[in-house]
Amino acid sequence: MRPIRLHSRLSKRTRRGFRGFPVATVAYYGPDDTRASRAVVSIVPAKDAEPTHQTAFTSDALDLREDPFTGDQVVAFVERHEARSVFVAEEILGCPHEEGVDFPEGGTCLSCPFWAKRDRWAAVKERLHAARGELLTRAIADVRAEEAGEAGPSLEERERPAEGSGNGGT
Repeated sequence: MRPIRLHSRLSKRTRRGFRGFPVATVAYYGPDDTRASRAVVSIVPAKDAEPTHQTAFTSDALDLREDPFTGDQVVAFVERHEARSVFVAEEILGCPHEEGVDFPEGGTCLSCPFWAKRDRWAAVKERLHAARGELLTRAIADVRAEEAGEAGPSLEERERPAEGSGNGGT
């Protein structure tokens, strides 16, 4: 699967990470996992708060993740609501149709058979599981370095392979 190219300003704001509230979230939905036909942008004003503003963009033909016009509209919405942090789901999170509105509550969408028997969070769970092991390793190294009274090796030093294992012949 090829990597997506988000709108440049949206991508930049996402890379900044958490900068406080309000937070904007961008979620993509589609008939399958290759094309986002719906983008939903929500503004969350504070921790543990429900979204106060939400808008959706749809297209029957385009992948909204890579559409420049939709990207401009998403960025404008985020800026209008003065979001300090922006989070974008990397995966398409499921069917673009709403349960209870477009198909019966508890049922499956007849328009999107691709999602009928799929766990839409599987890719996210897999990525989190892989990251968890890496984070635990880093945390243990940081704690050990702190206990030893040193700053500890940087991330780059920990990931760099050892250069020569000998001690120079002494």
